[in-house]
Amino acid sequence: MNQIVAKNIKRLREENKLSMDELAKLSGVSKSMLAQIERGDGNPTISTLWKIANGMKVPFDALTVRPKSPYEIVKTSDIQPLLEDGGKVKNYSIFPDNENRRFAVYYLELDEGSYWESEPHLKGTIEFITVFAGKIEICADRQSFAVEKGESIRFRADAVHSYKNIGSEPAVLHMILFNP
Repeated sequence: MNQIVAKNIKRLREENKLSMDELAKLSGVSKSMLAQIERGDGNPTISTLWKIANGMKVPFDALTVRPKSPYEIVKTSDIQPLLEDGGKVKNYSIFPDNENRRFAVYYLELDEGSYWESEPHLKGTIEFITVFAGKIEICADRQSFAVEKGESIRFRADAVHSYKNIGSEPAVLHMILFNP
C-alpha cells in the first residue's frame, strides 16, 4: 500500500504542478516527510494522508486507489454472452460503456438463420458494425441493408433496428455503439 500511496501522491502533485515545498505549505506536512512518503520509505498515518489530500484538494481515495493498468486483455471465452433468438445470437460485451467512455464495444456471433430485434438506444446513438464472417441483413430507419464479410455499416440506433443472418454460415461481427 505504501508504494501505491507513494505513486499516487507523486502523480497528483506533478499533475497539479506543485513542488514539494508548495505541497508542504498547503498540507502542513514537512518536505522531508513528503519526500520519504513519495519514495515509498515512509509509513504515513491516516491523519498525514488526510492532510496531504486536503492540501491537494483531492478526495482521500485518490491517494489510496490502485492504479488502473494501461492495458487490458479481454478474452471472449471469459465473457458470458447475452443471448437472443433462443441462443442463436450471442452478444459479448467486450468493453461496456462505463467510465464515461461514451462508447461500447461488442463482439457478436449469429448462427445461420438467426434474428434479433434491438430496442432503440439513447437518442443520437450511432452503431458502427464490421462483418468478419458471413452475411447479415440490418434493418434500420425503415431500410434494409445486406452487409457481408469485409464490409462495414454505420447507422443511427435510436430507433428499433434488427439483425438477421441471411448467409449460409455463422456470421461474426464487431459492433461499436457511440453515445453522444
